[in-house]
Amino acid sequence: MMLTRRGLGLAAGSSVVAAALAATTGCSPVLSRRSMKQVSSGPAGSEGTVIGAVNADTLIADVVGNPLLEDYGRFLFPITFNTPGPNDTLADTADLLTWYSYINTDTTVDVVRDLLERRETDQVVFHSIYTGAEKVSDPTLKDTGLFVFPAQGHAAGKRPRVAVCSAGGGFAYVASIYDSMPHALWLSRHSYTAFTLQYRPDVRTGCEDLARAISFIHTHADELGVDPECYSLWGGSAGARLAAYLGSYGPARSGGDDVPGPGTVVMQYTGHSDLSGAEPPTFACAGSADGIASWRTMQARTDAIAAAGTPSEFHVYEGLPHGFGLGIGTAAEGWIEDAAAFWQAQIDTSAAGQG
Repeated sequence: MMLTRRGLGLAAGSSVVAAALAATTGCSPVLSRRSMKQVSSGPAGSEGTVIGAVNADTLIADVVGNPLLEDYGRFLFPITFNTPGPNDTLADTADLLTWYSYINTDTTVDVVRDLLERRETDQVVFHSIYTGAEKVSDPTLKDTGLFVFPAQGHAAGKRPRVAVCSAGGGFAYVASIYDSMPHALWLSRHSYTAFTLQYRPDVRTGCEDLARAISFIHTHADELGVDPECYSLWGGSAGARLAAYLGSYGPARSGGDDVPGPGTVVMQYTGHSDLSGAEPPTFACAGSADGIASWRTMQARTDAIAAAGTPSEFHVYEGLPHGFGLGIGTAAEGWIEDAAAFWQAQIDTSAAGQG
């Protein structure tokens, strides 16, 4: 178990009608500030694309209502918790994400641009994890699913390993745009296939949705082109609780298939203290100024996992509050590299044991 402290860093500084936003929140449909042709990323006078030049000034309503994102664009923002205003842009995302800090607009833009660019080339970016019949039987299931961020630059002949990232939001909403999608995009750019879970914001149903997602990935591994062996579960805040529960008790306990538990759990800023005695290798981190989830609780849990003989690693970052995400421009910047290295070490150990 490792405890590190670092000095505190300060944060660095389309005519699409958003029908989905209007239908979900009751907001009046709005037009974008410019037509899609005018915001084209192509040369002046070109016909342009449906993506446009996504930037900090892009309207959230235009992202939610973009036809490329079909009916799942609404999952990118907390539109049923903190409803975006008709003129809110991607630069205003920070105002919507209660309990989060150091929200980086460039990261938000990067995620949205990545999703839209992949959709423009007809790539699948979202998977339903429940059947149509199940959604009819239980309408709450319509608010679930998996966004996928495929591995980039992965070595030919080998399938990439899998991470499933679950955002927090106090079980009031799911803050994917900041607390899971940037993590997944980073992992995809480092040769892992990462998924982000849109779950029903409740501990029990959230665990059920995560268990179903894990089962889905195992069942469709060939179609997805992934290797789920020694998969990892990542989570921040409420999402970390889901990852920890499934790590401790396995997917089957929450209604999933009889598939293995994760090879690694990566947890950020959570007060989760439950232990089953069968925890997987665990990486945990938090800020010393977190007024929501004490870093001491996380350290105590990680110490207990280490005492049981299971690899664990804990980091606390001096002066940071709750919900620092990737921690860009802060004392935590680079933590995701440490977490990925920890997970890769478990993959290597598992592969050596099977050799």
